[in-house]
Amino acid sequence: MRALLPLIFVALVSIAQAKPNFVFIIADDLTYRDLGCYGGQAHTPNIDYLATEGMRFERCFQAASMCSPTRHNIYTGLYPLNSGAYPNHAFAKAGTKSIAHYLGDLGYRVALSGKTHIAPPEVFPFEYSVNKNNPDMEAVDALMRESVASDTPFCLFACSNEPHSPWNKGDASIYPPEKVILPPYIVDTPRMRQDFSNYLAEITYYDDQVGQILALLDKHGLREDTFVMVVSEQGNAFPFAKWTCYGSGLQSAMIVRWPGKVEAGSVSNVLVEYTDIVPTFVEAAGGTPAKVLDGKSLLPVLSGQAERHKDYVYGQVTTRGINNGSDSYPIRTVRGERYRLIWNLDPSVKYTNALTQSPAFQSMIQKANTGDPHAVEFVSRYQRRPEFELFDCEADPLEMTNLAENPEYEKTLARLKSKLDSWMAAQGDRGLETERDGLMHMRRAIGKSKAEMEAYWDSRKGG
Repeated sequence: MRALLPLIFVALVSIAQAKPNFVFIIADDLTYRDLGCYGGQAHTPNIDYLATEGMRFERCFQAASMCSPTRHNIYTGLYPLNSGAYPNHAFAKAGTKSIAHYLGDLGYRVALSGKTHIAPPEVFPFEYSVNKNNPDMEAVDALMRESVASDTPFCLFACSNEPHSPWNKGDASIYPPEKVILPPYIVDTPRMRQDFSNYLAEITYYDDQVGQILALLDKHGLREDTFVMVVSEQGNAFPFAKWTCYGSGLQSAMIVRWPGKVEAGSVSNVLVEYTDIVPTFVEAAGGTPAKVLDGKSLLPVLSGQAERHKDYVYGQVTTRGINNGSDSYPIRTVRGERYRLIWNLDPSVKYTNALTQSPAFQSMIQKANTGDPHAVEFVSRYQRRPEFELFDCEADPLEMTNLAENPEYEKTLARLKSKLDSWMAAQGDRGLETERDGLMHMRRAIGKSKAEMEAYWDSRKGG
């Protein structure tokens, strides 16, 4: 028996050393296709280089194109309606577990540095840095140094506030407004060009944050032992992106570097979701993902053993909790390999949000008032939408042509609508009733009166 003890000790040490560290870096309101490695015009050398060292996902999606539901989605591995955090500035249901619990139980230090936008504290027991807006590089440095010294694995969520408006960081001079390329669904006005220039500059500012964190991994000799994931979060705060269920709002960049485990310079076209992050981290850490999770581990994809992951990805948006949001405008979506279906459940309502009162959107309206046909069309398309929108994401990646009324696609629409109905039922989503219950839901979750909740939401910004 005594002879076996050294062998058992060696085996345990080997297992402990096999646990990877995790570094997850997230932007804030960044449309994935604006990054350099996704064909964009933003200068992002650090992210672009990281993509050459790992796997770039071409079809990663989140379940809601707003900050708070997205971050709850990432940390819990649950869709927003399942966790309860479906309005913006939301709260997860009491008793919900997060990645801080799952990895903590596996012996990890689990830290979050930068933007939070999650609640309640007992659901997210991270080690938090003092800096509330962007990753605190001194705290990140200390976490890595202490983890090396104590031989303790760590998981760091480095959460940037960039390029969230008001776009006042970075050097905009490298993006002259007159040379900026606007996507065709954005009306070309001087104000839009100036705002887009400032937005691109802030993407480069975010890229520098990514570079600093990667440099700290090298400084502490942690490159080979660390699973790095960089994502872009939801789309930018321009039309047809954030606060919508279009691909420009729900699709995300995702780049993973894991030396010795993930092939450098590889590209994956499988459908993946933010709900898959928690089970991926748990399984990579040697644990078993909880059965309650909505996602599933990406390890077979990352190892090159699987060429298919999910057949469909889903999303939802509620205007409850959005600054200047329509009183009731629920949107649901499902996307398969090729087609996306969007269901606007209350199309009689004019769609409004934090964007529609902005100077940039008002400049679009002013141009439309001059009779400019492009401006007239896209101002109308943004605020007045049909019940169903169907897009061929392969032939029409910017989702410009609605095929819902085309009889040739009747069966495609029906198939996707059936999938969406099934998902909503599984999530307990009652559509309009769930939308209208958003305020009551939050009151029940945190025990506040209607007046207190109204005051709380009125105090928040677009998020």
